[in-house]
Amino acid sequence: MGLLQPFRDSWKIACGLIGVTVVLGATSAALVVNTLDVRYHRDIDRIVFNRNWDLLDDITEQAGAVTDSLRTALASSPAPPSDAYIVVSIEDRRLWYRKGDQLVFTTRVAVGSGKTLVKHDGRDEHKFDTPRGRLVVQSKDADPIWVPPDWHYLELAKRKGLGLVHLARGTDLPTADGAVLTVVGSDVVKKYPDGRLVPLDVAEGREIIVGGNIVVPPYGTHQRRYDGVLGNHRLNLGDGYALHGTDDPASIGHAVSHGCVRLRNEDIDFLYRIVPIGTPVFIY
Repeated sequence: MGLLQPFRDSWKIACGLIGVTVVLGATSAALVVNTLDVRYHRDIDRIVFNRNWDLLDDITEQAGAVTDSLRTALASSPAPPSDAYIVVSIEDRRLWYRKGDQLVFTTRVAVGSGKTLVKHDGRDEHKFDTPRGRLVVQSKDADPIWVPPDWHYLELAKRKGLGLVHLARGTDLPTADGAVLTVVGSDVVKKYPDGRLVPLDVAEGREIIVGGNIVVPPYGTHQRRYDGVLGNHRLNLGDGYALHGTDDPASIGHAVSHGCVRLRNEDIDFLYRIVPIGTPVFIY
């Protein structure tokens, strides 16, 4: 036993040194990754605020952040007006509007949650990210109407533990009181046995529920148009993304949207007045 003790001690020392080396290696790797991430965001900041647009375009395209439809919109968009541009930082949840070297306006915003919503059959999914890259203000709206996409109803049904049913034009959906839901013109109506037609009053949070199912109205009906959800103004960026107001001011400063950039209503009202169509929007 005495002859083996030195070997045992040497083995323990060697194992200890190996463990220390592994820990130091992992720590160094983590520090390197963190340093690279900090440098990346610092360099992006410098690129944006020094207005090195060509380099930023190259980086975002290499990262796969520019879709074909956005690329087409950029190619056909108006020329940038007077060196004005908007910058949105997803990480900082902040927006800047600049003209040349002058900072005109800055404010806090809400950005995409990053969550994924998967349909019950697992075939389709919706990723709620704010797109990164160079976009452009394509149009502007006053008093915008929100037309809820299908994912709105799917998300709501999952949250409330309800089913989902689509009401198609030309079909009837029976209700518990002997009436039916149907579509007449631009309205989803409740048709009673005596022939009365009563249009349904619908708003966000007051969707149609029948037999434990949330009813998805057809596109083009008044019941699929919500007032006030997007605030008083909207700057459209293409592909369904926009800078817009909100009916939930407490959400500002958080990652809670479905991809759009939300602002307080007074902030988007101000930007609506001063930001021309064609203004570049850099989101990173």
